[in-house]
Amino acid sequence: MRAGPHISQIATLVGDPARANMLSALMDGRALTATELAYLAGVTPQTASSHLSKLAEAELLSQAKQGRHRYYRLASPLVGQMLESIMAVAETGPARYRPHWKGGEALRAARTCYDHLAGRLAVGIADALVAHGHIVLADDGGEVTAAGQMHLADLGIDIGAIAARQRRAFCRPCLDWSERRPHLAGAVGAALCARAFELGWIERIKDSRAVSVTRAGSHGFAQAFGLQPLY
Repeated sequence: MRAGPHISQIATLVGDPARANMLSALMDGRALTATELAYLAGVTPQTASSHLSKLAEAELLSQAKQGRHRYYRLASPLVGQMLESIMAVAETGPARYRPHWKGGEALRAARTCYDHLAGRLAVGIADALVAHGHIVLADDGGEVTAAGQMHLADLGIDIGAIAARQRRAFCRPCLDWSERRPHLAGAVGAALCARAFELGWIERIKDSRAVSVTRAGSHGFAQAFGLQPLY
């Protein structure tokens, strides 16, 4: 008698190398076409279509049609969290089983994890917010303090408005698979990432989850979080 979800079915879907590459490519939160995902996975369009159908049926991916193209994206932040957690476990395993790092130091420095920031930059932001009493993080959740609400408001982030419209986790830690320490996820983490893009502090690197910190961002992150401009 089975109790709980079909873990083995999800594990089988994610464990296929081509499907794993497709899911990893979508971890920056954007939508890609089947053709783009076939190229990134190194498979034919026909094979990619079969893989994508299975992932969508399992509700790991959502899809939308626009013109002649069908776009795919991760179905929810929970799927991104699962993938990041798997990567964290894989990175701590025996060396022969560790995944090949695609993107080198750029990914380690700063990248997107679905809709929030990850890498050294994100861990540094989380550490700074905790150290200054702006957020309190537990193992499975977090809270923005009154001082933190004021600090984030100075950056143009309205915590009250975010809390009122969100049904997802409000604030939580997410284990960073390259740094092996938590960065900030949930609605608050997503808001910080979106605001960094709006301010021009970070820019996407083509064909990668990695983001680069701009000159304005180097100054902004230093002023807002006390981070050294090393990114």
